[in-house]
Amino acid sequence: MRATGLKTSFLILLMCCGLATIAQQKSPKIKRLPNIIYIYADDLGYAEIGPYGQQKIKTPHLDQMAKEGMRFTQHYTSAPVCAPARCMLLTGKHGGHSYIRGNYEMGGFPDSLEGGQMPLPEGTFTMAKMLKQVGYTTALTGKWGLGMNNTTGSPLKQGFDYYYGYLDQKQAHNFYPSHLWENDQKAPLANPAMNVHQRLDSTKATDKDFDYFKGQVYAPDMMTKKAVKFINEHQNKPFFLYMPYTIPHVSLQVPEEYVKRYVGQFNEKPYYGQQGYAATKYPYSTYAAMITYLDDQIGIIMDQIKKLGLDENTIIMFSSDNGTTFNGGVNKDFFNSLDGLRGTKMFVFEGGIKEPFIARWPGNIPANSTSDFVSAQFDMMATFAELTGAKVGNTDGVSLMPTLLGKNKQQVQRDYIYWEYPENGGQLAIRMGDWKGVKLNLRKNLKNPWMIFNLKQDKNETTNLVAQHPELVRRFDEIVKKEHQVSHLLEWEFLENKAPKKGGADTDY
Repeated sequence: MRATGLKTSFLILLMCCGLATIAQQKSPKIKRLPNIIYIYADDLGYAEIGPYGQQKIKTPHLDQMAKEGMRFTQHYTSAPVCAPARCMLLTGKHGGHSYIRGNYEMGGFPDSLEGGQMPLPEGTFTMAKMLKQVGYTTALTGKWGLGMNNTTGSPLKQGFDYYYGYLDQKQAHNFYPSHLWENDQKAPLANPAMNVHQRLDSTKATDKDFDYFKGQVYAPDMMTKKAVKFINEHQNKPFFLYMPYTIPHVSLQVPEEYVKRYVGQFNEKPYYGQQGYAATKYPYSTYAAMITYLDDQIGIIMDQIKKLGLDENTIIMFSSDNGTTFNGGVNKDFFNSLDGLRGTKMFVFEGGIKEPFIARWPGNIPANSTSDFVSAQFDMMATFAELTGAKVGNTDGVSLMPTLLGKNKQQVQRDYIYWEYPENGGQLAIRMGDWKGVKLNLRKNLKNPWMIFNLKQDKNETTNLVAQHPELVRRFDEIVKKEHQVSHLLEWEFLENKAPKKGGADTDY
């Protein structure tokens, strides 16, 4: 009897273990922290892609991304030019608190003079460092602009485990460079040395002259390949991939097969380099082709994520560092690049700072949704902190996770967004509800008055209502006093009557 009882008990135990094993096999895998991919265009205007009304340039993958995710209509960059926008995105600071506030150039254009921009200082708390604290592997593929390999600004010293791309924004004017950088080492490319700022004589230029600005290895193609390789190698644990492409920043350069898609559609004339940057026979077609090329790269990344089965565990975001440029052969009016918004890159009017922002995360972010929550790129740090459980520390941003998840009632509201831009004459802007205040040319006259616009009624900032709203003038002045911290650079300090008349290198954009 006792032996039989023991045998029965053993059989029951085996059955239980077997059932437990089967149940474990059938149960869903425990979800890990989501992968984060943040794709950053360069000088892309608010309305230059399909989801924001573009008619002449084809962006099918971004159209798909918007249909499968959320499109923001009131999203802003933190600064109207490259380097400070990138710094503020990665550190969660606005222009009155950020260490980098302008495009402070070092070195020169030739490879022998490559010097980068003002580097991030040692000890800077970046988004990458924050995510590493909760187990993320971090990578950058694209344009950095925050310090060279031999400075405190190297991406490897600012929280990135891996990087590949341009360190110096000036080198990024050429899409067929002689080299890129990979983990602090030069990565040679099979392209000849090229001066993209060389002008052509319009009376003598031949097709061969235009061919001078074409190369063999297209830098954005290499960036995408390195990004795909990183995704493949780190698919089994959480990763953060920051992808600041150089498109569509001039020079106008893109593989010929993309240009051919548009040639003949537009009434265009050759661009000979008279406004700087590379000459091109088909400037409108080339510009449109660059944006379509960027769209294709986004499609490659989304397809790879799906292929690896990571779709529902990866949040993909897309935005741009500032508004459309005004030189290099770009015609913002022809493409309605800014949807009629006032200003361009280098201005704190809406055209310089209002950006597209699309976020996609299947099963979490509502598909085909739109948000008009007023937000800024320095919100990303707080957003990723809430998403991952990381400690964000001192930030000027608010988390957008409630809005992204469709829980609008839980969204923390803000009183205002603050911009401070020391270059291009010295500018200020404040967005408070539907109201926006703008000040220009403060280096010349610190007492220049506010311009005040009601963006709900006047999105293009055409009617200055300052005379009717002295209470807003007082409030905006109070905000400036609260938000401005004296800069570490004399050239960037324009609100304390201590700045020199001419700022640091204002010419390279």
